[in-house]
Amino acid sequence: MTAYSDLSTHFGRIAALSNAVGILQWDNDVMMPKGAAETRAESMALLHVMRHGLSTDARIGDWLAEAENDGNLGAWEKANLREIRRVWTVDTALPSELVEASSKAISACEMRWRQARADADFAGLLPYLTEVLNLQRQIGRAKGEKLGLSPYDALLNDYEPGGRSAKIDALFDDLAAFLPDFTREAMAVQARRPAQPALEGPFATETQRALGLKFMAALGYDFERGRLDISTHPFCGGADNDVRITTRYDEADFTKALMGVLHETGHALYEQGRPQAHLNQPVGAARGMSLHESQSLLMEMQACRSRQFLTYAAPLMRESFGGTGPAWESEALWHRYTRVEPGFIRVDADEVTYPAHVILRYRLEKALIADEMPLAELPAAWNAGMKSLLGVTVPNDRLGCLQDIHWPSGGWGYFPTYTLGAMTAAQIFDAACKAEAAILPGIGKGDFSPLVGWLRANIHGKGSLLPTDELLTEATGGPLDAAVFKAHLRRRYIDEA
Repeated sequence: MTAYSDLSTHFGRIAALSNAVGILQWDNDVMMPKGAAETRAESMALLHVMRHGLSTDARIGDWLAEAENDGNLGAWEKANLREIRRVWTVDTALPSELVEASSKAISACEMRWRQARADADFAGLLPYLTEVLNLQRQIGRAKGEKLGLSPYDALLNDYEPGGRSAKIDALFDDLAAFLPDFTREAMAVQARRPAQPALEGPFATETQRALGLKFMAALGYDFERGRLDISTHPFCGGADNDVRITTRYDEADFTKALMGVLHETGHALYEQGRPQAHLNQPVGAARGMSLHESQSLLMEMQACRSRQFLTYAAPLMRESFGGTGPAWESEALWHRYTRVEPGFIRVDADEVTYPAHVILRYRLEKALIADEMPLAELPAAWNAGMKSLLGVTVPNDRLGCLQDIHWPSGGWGYFPTYTLGAMTAAQIFDAACKAEAAILPGIGKGDFSPLVGWLRANIHGKGSLLPTDELLTEATGGPLDAAVFKAHLRRRYIDEA
């Protein structure tokens, strides 16, 4: 056995444990009975500690030192060593006791969040979320000391390798300055159009599910390696070659759940398209969450809110729900799906106002990790930020700071990747359409194979072979450029509206 093969075998075992954690987490969020929560928390904590023990094994350092001097390795193997060293460096910063405590606190907080969200009861969640936050601060400090980063940047680095808040601050400050005037301009354009006719419900959940499955198939989702279910908060999870997605339904409005399904299908296509030859190695993993979010937002926002897609989809929607009249015409549906209207809920937000939701969360979580704001003040700070950034008055915490699962589940440092992902999605879709003329006509016929084929070759199949900036530059011709996202918004909401 060479040192590289030892490492490969070892990290294959870590991947197997991660797959078990992924399925248990999916079950926890989708169908586990409440009475099993305490037992599940113990199981999850043990698996997290076992995985941490494997990823901090003392032999890894020696294997790396030897393998990095092996002149016979190819590009994928060298990239795998780079990723293994990155993971090992971060994981060895944490004691197993902190990993176990964090896992247990997250399990308890997630379960309490479900009830707190339903009851709009932030006070009831506060002690649980306080424990999660305190442990995330400890994790951020420990990793930051090892990496030479601030605690927040150390947490961000877990989701966006190489990402730094200084760069994000500049991008988000630029967007925060651009979006208010642009939002007013887009709303003025749509105000000059005739009022949109209503889509008359109710829309049965089973019919919505059947339509969602039909569109998932059109996008290229492999049902032999995944499934669709219901959860409080839509997500994509599961395990390698078992990629599961969820949504939530509203029988008064089918459009939200449908776009949720298409969004999560974008995530799933990325997971299903990762390189099979390296699936259980760090180099085979998806390349960071901004790229992952770009794939979901590319499908939802760029492709499936396009006129081309709705030309294809409108007849299927009418047939499914028995719809008649002008509200069911493709142009009316396009106006509905591109309507700009500030609201309370991030996952239901339109493409123009969505970044404001993310900027708010990013600024709040940075302040909380830095201990610059007491957690008890989160609802008031949230509500003030929503008023400032979006001009809306939040009526209760269920529609405010309790709406997302990320903080209760320990996802501190995740939120900025959503808007980085939106910008990346615009850039990737623009490059794909320029490179492959069949993409837009294909979408208009429900044929996503030209688009997915391009993504497989340029994004999905690359795994973590390249750092994010290099991967994006190779795929699109340049690093992330906010101008492409702004140009997309102007074209869709002003020029073509």
